[in-house]
Amino acid sequence: MLSWLLPLHEATRLASGVFTLLALGFIFLAACELHGREQAPAAPLLLAGSIGFLFHAHEAQPMLATLTAHTAAYWGLTQLDRRPLRGASWFGSALGLGFLANGLAAMLPLLPVAVFVVWRSAHRQRLAMLLLGSLLFACALAGGWLAALFVTSPEYLAAFLQGELTQLGANGQPLLAVQRLLLMLPWYAWPASPLACWALWAKRRQWTTTPLAMPMFAFVVSLLMVGIAIGARSAPALLLLPPLVLLAVPGVASLRRGAANAFDWFGMITFSLLALLAWIGWCAMVFGWPERLARQAVRLEPGFVGHFSILGASLALLGTLVWCWLIVTSPRSPMRGIMHWMAGLTLFWLLIVTLWMPWIDYGKTYRQVSASLAKALPEKRHCIAGANLADSIIASLDYFDGIRTILATSTAGKKCDWLLIHGSPRDGSSPAASGWRKVWDGGRPAERRDADRLHLYQRDARRGGSSPGR
Repeated sequence: MLSWLLPLHEATRLASGVFTLLALGFIFLAACELHGREQAPAAPLLLAGSIGFLFHAHEAQPMLATLTAHTAAYWGLTQLDRRPLRGASWFGSALGLGFLANGLAAMLPLLPVAVFVVWRSAHRQRLAMLLLGSLLFACALAGGWLAALFVTSPEYLAAFLQGELTQLGANGQPLLAVQRLLLMLPWYAWPASPLACWALWAKRRQWTTTPLAMPMFAFVVSLLMVGIAIGARSAPALLLLPPLVLLAVPGVASLRRGAANAFDWFGMITFSLLALLAWIGWCAMVFGWPERLARQAVRLEPGFVGHFSILGASLALLGTLVWCWLIVTSPRSPMRGIMHWMAGLTLFWLLIVTLWMPWIDYGKTYRQVSASLAKALPEKRHCIAGANLADSIIASLDYFDGIRTILATSTAGKKCDWLLIHGSPRDGSSPAASGWRKVWDGGRPAERRDADRLHLYQRDARRGGSSPGR
């Protein structure tokens, strides 16, 4: 849509920002329906202040669009009793657009939640018909794209559908994935997770009411279905945040004064200290002081040379001054603690982006690795099979040099003459022993172990190599 104005990567970043803002807006609207306008502002503060949300809010990835679709769907479901037609329309739109953004598996948790909301309603028969209509509308939205794909690229459509069906049963250890998600949540969903637990305790006699029952059910369903259908990864765990946030909202207002003050002071001290450390680390990278810290920075990222940026330093200084002004002047209120937490987390992210990004980008980018790999590959090649490749690696290689890989265990992947592996195959097999000849390996500056590097193999025509498991 914005190709005439911005390059692809800039338009993608802009889209990520738009989806982030929309998710915050929809979670606020859903909280208004469940808890009233007085408590609702806590919802976007809790979502924006969640550590896991911060990790992914700046990324260019489809899970942000899926998160927006989930928050919009929850807003639609919360409206079903008061404005049924409007609520069903929003739910159907969110479901269809969410499928277009990230496929079927990520949208499945919303279906049991919708059934639960309809079942609890006094007008369940009417709402059931509206829900059916919203599902048909969602199918129409998704079907339009699928039909166009069938006409223009039936091979891609077949691969897409196969990938969607494969993903649903790809996780062989669903209970372990659910356990890992639960262990991740205390820090990933902080501070929403402890506030949700407090809300459940403080409102323990109101569990059957809609403001608590709906987000409780949504969280349990999302936890199980994300663990079963997607896996215990950081990005899909974003889908657990909306129900947790909606559950935590009443916990903000009911938090006792002593606990609220302790949380407020914890946030202010933590992020003030982190801001100070960020500035000291930047001084070490740019000015070489403190010397010991400067040597450590170079040791971690060999070859890095820091440069002073007046724009970055000015923005970082402005953000730091705003933080100092905020913690001194903000009035006491039940939301003061989460407001300070969200502001402090935002400040820390700003300092990382403005002061530390050159150092981080130097060590994390695959630009040089991709360029080296492109030189090792012939211009005319049939296909490249990939094993153990993270999504970030796959996207980086395609973005920088147009190097595309297909799954090594797929039917097409088994026919490829080139094999790219990150580290070692998960099944412990050796490509060299399976008829492959190693022609290249490479990694980022700090990646010295074979387990951290990329390895390129060519099929040995004399031995007939077979693809290792992913």
